[in-house]
Amino acid sequence: MSPTATGAPPVAPPAPAPAGVRATAKIAAVADGRGGTALPLLAGQGPLALRRTRGREAEAGVVLVGAMSAPLGGDHLTVEASAGPGARLALTSAAATLALPGRTGEPARYDVRLTLAGDSVVRWLPEPLVSVRGSDLRVHTRVELAPAARLVLREEQVLGRTGEGPGLLRSRLAVTRGGRPLLDQELACGPGAPGGWDGPAGLAGHRALGQLLVVDPDFAASAPAAAVLGEFAVVTPLAGPAVLVTVLAPDALRLRELLDAACRTYGR
Repeated sequence: MSPTATGAPPVAPPAPAPAGVRATAKIAAVADGRGGTALPLLAGQGPLALRRTRGREAEAGVVLVGAMSAPLGGDHLTVEASAGPGARLALTSAAATLALPGRTGEPARYDVRLTLAGDSVVRWLPEPLVSVRGSDLRVHTRVELAPAARLVLREEQVLGRTGEGPGLLRSRLAVTRGGRPLLDQELACGPGAPGGWDGPAGLAGHRALGQLLVVDPDFAASAPAAAVLGEFAVVTPLAGPAVLVTVLAPDALRLRELLDAACRTYGR
């Protein structure tokens, strides 16, 4: 006699496994009590491999190394980093990140979560993100800073490889300082993005875009002034105290040149 005939509820089939790779890299930085920074937690998964490098002065350096092609459609990658009071942490990546199409048509997700306590300093300076034709990627960067903490954050996005169109890229950057919103902005570009993203009021035909965000308590006494850096780069002071440099460029090389110049001026 079947289970249904006896009145027992039918057994539900197991839920299908999520498509794509799920991986998280976790980093914790603390002051070591000797004027340097220790990394009691440095753990990567799947495509997110972590390597410690020599930082400058009291800084601990960490490089994110891609151990496999990712993110593909359906992947969900997460980078979580925290810095305790007095810690100094520099985060970067070894190579550009390519957002690639997957087999299922599902979007990929890439989350970055940074937490800065006390008077910590974090520099998040990854290599560019390249939106490959046919890909669909959602990037969400969230930063929480204590009032005395300092942040230097760079984002670079390249729409398509040489000679190809971009995929769909949706990116959000949300920053709070002392529990209060400092910056919350979203960008969508590529096929399927709201109309006008590539028009005169949007990217105006450019295929490389980026920004540099610097949050520094010293700006409270001497805030950077608004400025224009060339034809397609602007400096915007933020209440916080912080400054945001936004850049459009024809290619990744020119984009990096402009952002490096801004970092030398404001990122120190």
